[in-house]
Amino acid sequence: MKVIVTGSRGFIGGHLVEALSMRGYEVVGIDRVPGPPRPHREITMDLADMSRQAALRSIVAGADILFHLAGRPGVRGGGVDLDTLRERDNVESTSRVLAAIEPETHVVVTSSSSIYGGALIEDGRVLPLMESAIPQPRGGYARSKLRAEELCAQARESGRTITVVRPFTVAGEGQRDDMAFSIWIAALLAKQPLTILGSGDKLRDVTDIRDVVRGLVRAGERRVNETVNIGSGTSHRVIDMASTLRQIVGGESRLLYAAAAGDDVDATLADTTRCRQLLGFTPFTDLPALLERQVISAVSRREKVRT
Repeated sequence: MKVIVTGSRGFIGGHLVEALSMRGYEVVGIDRVPGPPRPHREITMDLADMSRQAALRSIVAGADILFHLAGRPGVRGGGVDLDTLRERDNVESTSRVLAAIEPETHVVVTSSSSIYGGALIEDGRVLPLMESAIPQPRGGYARSKLRAEELCAQARESGRTITVVRPFTVAGEGQRDDMAFSIWIAALLAKQPLTILGSGDKLRDVTDIRDVVRGLVRAGERRVNETVNIGSGTSHRVIDMASTLRQIVGGESRLLYAAAAGDDVDATLADTTRCRQLLGFTPFTDLPALLERQVISAVSRREKVRT
């Protein structure tokens, strides 16, 4: 069975390619960032480049499943061109992919829980975010992801089968350097202060990368034609996550607080009902074990750089 993975050299994409290869699929990866040779076929391509549309159509021809993870990640960032780049890489690239695939190819598109704009807190209780909730995106990244979802909805109306997956704060080995855990681990290993943006009481639903990959694979194999959260259904306080990391790494480190961006939300929490019903499992995050794995991975990478 032939599967395509766009964004194959990214955090989630790299783990997904490995899992699909282990299951015996013929994997073709597409990424705009070139890299060292890998066991599967890897193509360097900018999906938003109109001049490559014919080539893209040829590459994806005959694919049973296409996993679309390529894009411009990150809820934070600045610069006058950032919104333009997000539109190009998150919206236009999705449009190009949907136009290139054959009608029989099932598509799994990775969106983001950021499209919700955060969970409500009532009487001290966080209300889980259901897929049917009206999106209230904060910031350019979330808005670009919502526009990509709208393209998927239009494609469904024309008869395509598409799973839209909304992961909640993905963590684990290989997490991007601009994400909180990676930033904290780097600071702790360098014996620098650990900085928390905003209040340490903010709540986050953290999802193990292994469960995200598991959900993506099942969404593709089952040809789920719905939007599905992939989250653990449990929220953790930011200060508690930081404290756990400090214990794992060890040593003395100060905690510093800095202002958070205006679009930073107070809480996230996935409703896992649809994931359980359609994908057959409920993600579970053993947070200390997950953070320990990520620390070990980060230390290993540092040692390889030094040698």
